[in-house]
Amino acid sequence: MEIMIFVTVLGGLGIFLLGMKHLSEGLQAVAGNSLRRFMSYATTRRIAGVGTGIISTILVQSSSVITVMLVSFVTSGFITLQQAINVIIGANIGTTGTVWIVAFAPDPQIVGLVSLGLGGILYFFVKKERAHNLGLAVLGFGLVFLGMYFMAKGVLPIRNNPDIQSAFTSMKADSLGSVALVALVVAAFTAVVQSSAASIAIVMTLASQQLITYEMAIAALFGANVGTTMTAWLAAIGGSAAAKRTALAHTLSNLIGSLLFLPFVLPVFVPIGKALFPHWNVITETAKGPMLLGVMAPIAVTDTIFSVLRGLLFYPFVKPFARLIERLVPQREDEKPHLSALHTGIISPVLACDQAFIEVQFMRDSNTNLLKCIRKVLEGRSNESLERHIIHRENILDNVQREVTEFLGEVLKKRLPQDVADRARQILRITDELESVSDEAAQVLKVVKRLRNEGQKMSQQSTALILQLHERVENFAETVSPWIQTPSPEIDVAAAQADAKSFHKYVRECRRIQLGRIGPDDPGSPLRVLGELDIINAYGRIHAYYLNVAETLAGGKQ
Repeated sequence: MEIMIFVTVLGGLGIFLLGMKHLSEGLQAVAGNSLRRFMSYATTRRIAGVGTGIISTILVQSSSVITVMLVSFVTSGFITLQQAINVIIGANIGTTGTVWIVAFAPDPQIVGLVSLGLGGILYFFVKKERAHNLGLAVLGFGLVFLGMYFMAKGVLPIRNNPDIQSAFTSMKADSLGSVALVALVVAAFTAVVQSSAASIAIVMTLASQQLITYEMAIAALFGANVGTTMTAWLAAIGGSAAAKRTALAHTLSNLIGSLLFLPFVLPVFVPIGKALFPHWNVITETAKGPMLLGVMAPIAVTDTIFSVLRGLLFYPFVKPFARLIERLVPQREDEKPHLSALHTGIISPVLACDQAFIEVQFMRDSNTNLLKCIRKVLEGRSNESLERHIIHRENILDNVQREVTEFLGEVLKKRLPQDVADRARQILRITDELESVSDEAAQVLKVVKRLRNEGQKMSQQSTALILQLHERVENFAETVSPWIQTPSPEIDVAAAQADAKSFHKYVRECRRIQLGRIGPDDPGSPLRVLGELDIINAYGRIHAYYLNVAETLAGGKQ
């Protein structure tokens, strides 16, 4: 009997968590990039940030998803830490919507089966992508309620087992110490399952079965709100300081709020719930036996009251709280985020693209630096340290491209909205073009060093010609590079293509001029000119790579 109870409850929990995953992923897919744009634009004012958190969390039914999204936004510079804290306040309030659905929905078995049927029709038989994604969300919604049904069915035999029932009923929450212990246990459980909704759903089921007291259920809410912050840490561990700051802000705000309000569980929160729902303890006869169905409503309203009060507590102190977090987690000057710190199973494909784009911007800035360094090499102003820096930076960009390709390769294995898949492929192409730029920069250095080792030296005329090429390429790079941002500005691809056509003619003229320098008056000229032609060709390819970037970005906007 005990094994069946464990298996049924565990299976129900698994179905519930799978449902939450599909529900969240389906809703994110339906929203697409609009959710990301909404969150990035709707944080201009503090109250708007709170509202953004509430609405976004209600839309995706997961505060963890919103918090992981904030980790990405703060890391990429879309929003500041202060703005992220405002959204976190709203997300903590918005996540209580799931509890209200659980509390006031009809028979979970009926809701689950009807949702599975409707979602299955949309998912398997309707070919339109939006309907397909909506079907996944409805399927997830059905699995959530079916998981609740099996969890309730699993704990039902406990009422008929005196030993297990006595073990449950022996647990109390009649003092501050026992309330804290219940909260701690639930926090640990929530951190493992990474879903406060799952923890609270189990608590509500146990309370309705009269296996735990109403006081224990209220104490569990405080623990669930702390344990749910673990997901943000999984996304931030090993990441940048900005990512860790966001995760720490989420944890500290929930932990401090829980600790401050924990002493008021018995004298304030429990009486409030009972006063608002005076019939909470009325026993209702059901097919499963007598149950306290009315206990779910006061649990839901108490959870909301607690979240709102915690938000009101932190809202006036967001700015100093953000400064405290920044002091606790300082940022290194040479710090660069790494995709390896993220897990594609945790973050949504939209967030994965955002995070990968941070690496694209790093490659963009690195190439700008490389071009400036190569100019010094051509002018004869380089030293051994500078030349080592060029080779080292080129190796770093090789690794970054490989990391982005592997990361987005995992993302593209998933079922994605078309616009997200297109953006992922766009990022892959841009990283390829930018990595090729770094290869050519290193190639220019290698040619100069080879000529130097062979005792050759470019003539003043050749140096002046190549520096003119360099200046045109660097100016073109400075035109294209600012377009590599999110959201990207208007891209004048026609002007870029016209510049490329003119530059191509100029390269051909430079090649003709350099070949004309070979003559009897310069016995070593063939080897020198061969190296100079290699440099000219390298600049031609660099210009073409930046044109490819511009055309890729323009194609993405169209």
